[in-house]
Amino acid sequence: MKKIQFLLLTVFFTFSVSTLSNSKSVPASFADLAERLMPSVVNISTTQTVVTNTNPFPFQFPPGSPFEDMFKEFGTPQERKSSALGSGFIIDAKGIVVTNNHVIQDAEDIIVRVNGDEEYKAKVVGADPLSDIAVLQLETEDKFTPVAFGNSDKARIGDWVIAIGNPFGLGGTVTSGIISARNRSIGLSRYEDYIQTDASINSGNSGGPLFDMKGDVIGINTAILGRNGSIGIGFSIPANSAKIVIDQLIEFGETKRGWLGVRIQDVTAEIAEVEKLDEPRGALVASVAENSPSEKAGIKAGDIILEFNGVRINQMKELPAIVAKTKVGKNVNVKIWRNQRELTKNVLLGRLETSDDFKVSEKKKKPIEKQTSEIENLKITVRLLTSEDIKTRKLPNQIKGVVVTKIDDDSPLKNTTLAVNHIITEAQKKKIRSINDLRKVVQKVISSNQNTILLATYNNQNQRRYLGVKLK
Repeated sequence: MKKIQFLLLTVFFTFSVSTLSNSKSVPASFADLAERLMPSVVNISTTQTVVTNTNPFPFQFPPGSPFEDMFKEFGTPQERKSSALGSGFIIDAKGIVVTNNHVIQDAEDIIVRVNGDEEYKAKVVGADPLSDIAVLQLETEDKFTPVAFGNSDKARIGDWVIAIGNPFGLGGTVTSGIISARNRSIGLSRYEDYIQTDASINSGNSGGPLFDMKGDVIGINTAILGRNGSIGIGFSIPANSAKIVIDQLIEFGETKRGWLGVRIQDVTAEIAEVEKLDEPRGALVASVAENSPSEKAGIKAGDIILEFNGVRINQMKELPAIVAKTKVGKNVNVKIWRNQRELTKNVLLGRLETSDDFKVSEKKKKPIEKQTSEIENLKITVRLLTSEDIKTRKLPNQIKGVVVTKIDDDSPLKNTTLAVNHIITEAQKKKIRSINDLRKVVQKVISSNQNTILLATYNNQNQRRYLGVKLK
């Protein structure tokens, strides 16, 4: 009995020691780390001229009033200086500073304060609004203490981190916390893969570094949740993603992102069911740009991209970031799902910044009223797409389909992405050339006891998308 008890105690002791040795201890103090890193973190202040027209009258004329035009010249343009504050960090002894693009955007003068009291003018080396990153060069021959980037891919939820910055103009402020979550998307920029932290981040922290316990930068503090200050939810751009952009801005003064030339959307459970895919995964190709790398490689609308350059695509949002990080001009294998089987296409990547995809989409056009007809089983009303529609909305010349004019409250399409003025061009992968074509396909789906119908549509911005809808 004593031997058994001794053996159990030995096993418990061994397990306890092993567990403790594999876990990271809570730091007793951040003082040494903060002292070492503070000289590399800078405060940034910018100024720009804002022109406003002042109204000399204590009231406003109603829109359309003849007095509005008569007295508009009495509004005197007034110039005023607007200032903004932010943070940044030095990555080269020659004075190269990294910050957020929104900190320095449209700035006329940029002043960088180092070590709390030394001020330098700075010029913009390059800026990228899509990732919200900017690189500055201090205009001086002085030498500085740089910090290094860490491997943000190794940062784990629960790891300790510290943020240093200039919140509310109070420079040299250190806060600590942990990594609360990874791979966050909050709708601020085109490429999002934020690290979420509960280290206190406030207005003025933007562009500042998020450090790990080695003193390496694993993130650039960019956004907070909450308008009135920190509520323990801050977001940082991962260092690995940021470094690719920073290196390009330093070398070229601009970014050079990979480009596939496809518009994509989520693969829903309904779409996966229709396509006989094992689970909702990948990125569904809604449309392919003319003369794009994808079109040249044979990728088509309706394909589902499952893998890009050896990386599995679990969710649609992962693909743009992976493509953007890939070198322009590289040949990559893209694994797609088409007609219930996997195919591999070899794509020579183009450059996003020189593509039509990089241009701003045009404004919406007003719809044209035509003769309509109801699709009873879908409980929607449609009309035939006309050549006038194609010209007015600047749609592809060869497009055929029907325009949605009404969606009933009890329609299975009511709470989907389909809306009035959207165009249905395909149903169950069959082209819709008339209202009767759509009616026949819907009837066939219902009579064959299928539960889901797959529609190809164009929205009001002329973006082609697929929509899977449960009919029963």
